[in-house]
Amino acid sequence: MRNLTEPYIRNLKPAAPGQRYAVADAVVPGLKVRVTDKGSKSFILWRRYPGAKNSAAARSLGKVGELTLADARAKARAWLALLAQGKDPSVADVASATTFGAAVEDYLARHVKGQRKARDAEREIRNELLAHWARRPLNEITRSDVIRLIDKIVERPAPGHARNIFGHIRTFFNWAVEHGLVEASPADRVRSVRLIGPKVPRQRVLTDTEIQEFWRAAERVPYPYGPMYRMLLLTGQRRGEVAGARWGEIDLVAKTWTVPPERFKSNSVHVVPLTDDVLALLAALPRWQNCDALFSNDGRVPVNNFSIARKTLNKALSKEPDWVIHDLRRTVRTRLSSLRVPDAVAEMVIGHGRKGIQRVYDQHQYLDEMREALRAWAGRLRSIVDPPPQNVVAIAERRS
Repeated sequence: MRNLTEPYIRNLKPAAPGQRYAVADAVVPGLKVRVTDKGSKSFILWRRYPGAKNSAAARSLGKVGELTLADARAKARAWLALLAQGKDPSVADVASATTFGAAVEDYLARHVKGQRKARDAEREIRNELLAHWARRPLNEITRSDVIRLIDKIVERPAPGHARNIFGHIRTFFNWAVEHGLVEASPADRVRSVRLIGPKVPRQRVLTDTEIQEFWRAAERVPYPYGPMYRMLLLTGQRRGEVAGARWGEIDLVAKTWTVPPERFKSNSVHVVPLTDDVLALLAALPRWQNCDALFSNDGRVPVNNFSIARKTLNKALSKEPDWVIHDLRRTVRTRLSSLRVPDAVAEMVIGHGRKGIQRVYDQHQYLDEMREALRAWAGRLRSIVDPPPQNVVAIAERRS
């Protein structure tokens, strides 16, 4: 038994003369690839079928090449769903028996896996959609089911989360339509603005006092969250980009941090110049023996439990804040404008890509300009979180 892959199946050798063998898949129970002495390969499902004797038997799902591994897994899951209902897959309508849960597992493996926010998307889909619809036949989920589910999330109240879940529903069912699993999406003709309400853009920017309190609280929060929070404010980058940063992305000689396309929102390389303040923060971080992550709880994977991170920060603050972590990016962007950094440079600092004709013709990287902007922000940040004593300020004013 092993987690089958397309390359592994292609490389399977023919069986000995007069023999055949099968390799079981570790993902879908009973799914196997059978190989003959002539090198012919086919997907089979080894299970006990209705009307057969007590022993299990193998039935062919299709030949390798005619079916992809993903298609074979989806078909096997549909057959397993029928068998669980006591039905024979050879005579039943497989499409009508496909459960939402089986289709979603296929969707996660074929469509979501490898995306920049795959982990968040899978968690939300499992917690909110599979928890309610896992055993439901896929083609029985209606528009009313969708509306009731979203209404419950809005009433928590969690309108932002409801908007994300509705997006997952719409994307999944569009995928299901494209793959012939359903005729139409139950999310069609449902407008999120009417169902959830208009999306109100946040405009919250931290004041000097709030920045000072946040910074000092982050200094009291131990690794990994405290340094991660300070790096967020120093660089203005997205939470996921900072939390998932690797040492392999850091060039201490060039003083740059290169965020790879798979972790950057626009699927392109993003280079962040590192100021002396960030380099000092990095120098104080521990190095894990078997993990390349800058910030990790266990030395195996980067930090990912942001609810715990926020609770840890809130405990270090004097009161529950009315701002969220993403507001730090807006604060950095606003302060860059106050420092008279050109808009084009400020946008590139926080990772907003150039658009339209500028994206095509202006290939200048603006690294020097971005470095100068971040140095100016680091200096302004230092003056906020560690202001000079009043007598020093008074002497400076008299001299001026």
